[in-house]
Amino acid sequence: MTKPDDLNLDLDAKARLLAGRDMWTLPDEPALGLGPIVMSDGPIGVRGLEWSSADPSIALPSPTALAATWDVALLRRAGALLAQEARRKGVHVLLAPTVNLQRSPLGGRHFECFSEDPLLGGLLAAGYVRGVQGGGVAVTVKHFVANDFETERMTADVVVPERALRELYLRPFEIVVREAGPWGVMAAYNSVNGTTMSENDLLINGVLRGEWGFDGFVVSDWFGARDTVGAARGGLDVAMPGPDTVYGAALAQAVRDGQIAEDVVDAHVRRVIDLARRTGAASGAEPPEAGEEIDGPGLARELAARSFTLLRNDGILPLARDARIALIGGLATDARVMGGGSAQVFPARVASPLDGLTAAGLDVAYERGADPSVRLPAARFPLRAEARDAVGAVLGEVGLGDGELRWIGRMPAGIDRDALRTVTVSGTYVPETGGTHRFEVQGLGRYRLEVDGEVRFDGVIEPDSDDVFASFMFPPPRTVPVELAAGREVAVRLVHTVDERPAGSFSAVSFTLAHREPTAPADELMERAVAAAAAADVAVVVVGTSAEVESEGFDRTSLRLPGRQDELVARVAAANPRTIAVINAGSPVELPWRGDVAALLLTWFPGQEGGHALADVLLGDREPGGRLPTTWPAELADCPVTDVTPAGGVLRYDEGVFVGYAAWDRAGTKPAFAFGSGLGYTTWAYEEARYSDGALTVRVRNTGDRPGREVVQAYLAPADPGPDRPARRLAGFAVAEAGPGEDATVVIEIPRRAAEIWADGGWRLVPGGYRLETGRSLDDPRLSTPLAF
Repeated sequence: MTKPDDLNLDLDAKARLLAGRDMWTLPDEPALGLGPIVMSDGPIGVRGLEWSSADPSIALPSPTALAATWDVALLRRAGALLAQEARRKGVHVLLAPTVNLQRSPLGGRHFECFSEDPLLGGLLAAGYVRGVQGGGVAVTVKHFVANDFETERMTADVVVPERALRELYLRPFEIVVREAGPWGVMAAYNSVNGTTMSENDLLINGVLRGEWGFDGFVVSDWFGARDTVGAARGGLDVAMPGPDTVYGAALAQAVRDGQIAEDVVDAHVRRVIDLARRTGAASGAEPPEAGEEIDGPGLARELAARSFTLLRNDGILPLARDARIALIGGLATDARVMGGGSAQVFPARVASPLDGLTAAGLDVAYERGADPSVRLPAARFPLRAEARDAVGAVLGEVGLGDGELRWIGRMPAGIDRDALRTVTVSGTYVPETGGTHRFEVQGLGRYRLEVDGEVRFDGVIEPDSDDVFASFMFPPPRTVPVELAAGREVAVRLVHTVDERPAGSFSAVSFTLAHREPTAPADELMERAVAAAAAADVAVVVVGTSAEVESEGFDRTSLRLPGRQDELVARVAAANPRTIAVINAGSPVELPWRGDVAALLLTWFPGQEGGHALADVLLGDREPGGRLPTTWPAELADCPVTDVTPAGGVLRYDEGVFVGYAAWDRAGTKPAFAFGSGLGYTTWAYEEARYSDGALTVRVRNTGDRPGREVVQAYLAPADPGPDRPARRLAGFAVAEAGPGEDATVVIEIPRRAAEIWADGGWRLVPGGYRLETGRSLDDPRLSTPLAF
């Protein structure tokens, strides 16, 4: 840490360094040779300073998909790519990864977390962090801690037993700190056992820094710092965003009033200086070695295929290249490649399943069948945005990648938010198909939509939800039908009148011009899909979730697929038994027809190259490498832990340490697919497992006729767990690769912690007999190895 005599600053200058200058940056300080420190959202890409498509970003698969690889080294490569992207955009701090647990399948931000298991999530996150920071870019491991839900996330108090807090919710953070040395941690919005996390001295100063030795900076979640004195004493170094925060002038005044000692401020400032030096934002800091340029789209494609999780295959996969394929589903063209909310980035291109299969040269007939959402997709014809002030003077113009406009936290260059009064999105559209086109306005406030010279909508759109974030990101749409002729150019113009910005608020202009070409009525779409399936050699039906049911800002209320998608899969499978169901979702959904399809493939939110990766896997050019990082239930009613809604402002984690597969074991209920499940394109024999000196050595053999990859999983089971301990816990894992007939040996570290519990204020070894169950998944153990601690 920076030495005390390095701080040749007055109190006001020091306090200023701890408060955001704007939405995404910390201020510079020439006296110390510090430039501004730039932060950006992740975790699947680096959006940069602008929430827009003006500066495209790579879009990797969602964190749940990355976790499905069970490959620490692969996630380190992903992190290195993100560091490369950050350096390209001038970003010093990536606001990722999220290591909160997938406690309930109803968690709305489930897709942005790694796993229900703290060991798996922690080790994978550590690989990710090593990759990012190896490129000279800081991370902020988030959200510290117990932010495992979205409902009332900013105010809820999580009441969690100390043992569960230590063994489950703190554990992935501890693993990342000890294994990867992160340079940043983000404090959560919520409280834990009565104390808000941005002021939690016990957990930030006591556990994070005191017990684990964390030496980085702690930043608030955006708008999550609430009290100057509480935050400063509680260990919060940086309050974001700015300029109006609880730090800055307020912090300096609190010192002058004797509420905070100046040496507390000094400690916070030193950590910010250390951050600047580590990330190259300080003069004299050595720039990170760039290393070999990483092929972003290539790695994104590899990651997607490695994450795809095959849960059922009657032998239909891989497909023959000459198969006649009926590709069905709205998501086959309007691919959902990422979750909604702060994780959103804007890739330069997106390969849908139809794009991928067509590019692979396959014989594909496409039918829509059914859609997951009633909302229309962003318009995809050329558009520009023009900003004007109150007298009509042009402030600036920006090209758009599609009809989605997101100017959040920072306006495009030259546009003054305080002067801004109207934003006009306009372009010309040439319909390929004549008939009833649908245009849609998605946004809050006043809009006027003109198509082909006529005003089609002119009015104010009010929020329809009490959740501010949900209303902002997913406002109620206004849809209008317009009759257009094929081939005739028409002008499209959407004018948004911008309200004056209230004092102290951050800049935000956000709306979407959406459009869809003529489509048949819903029943007809369904019948056409069924007919196409019956006429094809193979039906590939793509179904999944929508932004309205799976996103940051709100939790889910059901695990059912939205719309008529269940009906679509059931009817397609009845028409053609050679049906492959592809699930485009970031978290578990109910699959009532799962036994009626020939193959079931989870593609998660696969990132920008998902369509190409799908073609690779369907054809066998790549093996589906994924294993479930979370349990998939048959139906919501079976789930042992579901509660994500606080009562009276309090969410009680009364299940204690029984979360995820541990809760399923205790309940004695069989899920649809167990933790760790997943198939490849070859078979494996588990030949030997030996435990010695804290390590398990496992030999496996590829008994199939093609090269393959196996995730070897080891679960520690106490001989007598009793009622208060899980029957088994993941103790370690490793990836084995071998050619046909070849064997491979992996070594899995089994730490003493695997047999310890938190009791009486410390970690206590529970002596006695144990066995290591080693196999392909939680419910497919192949070898059992006794051991004692």
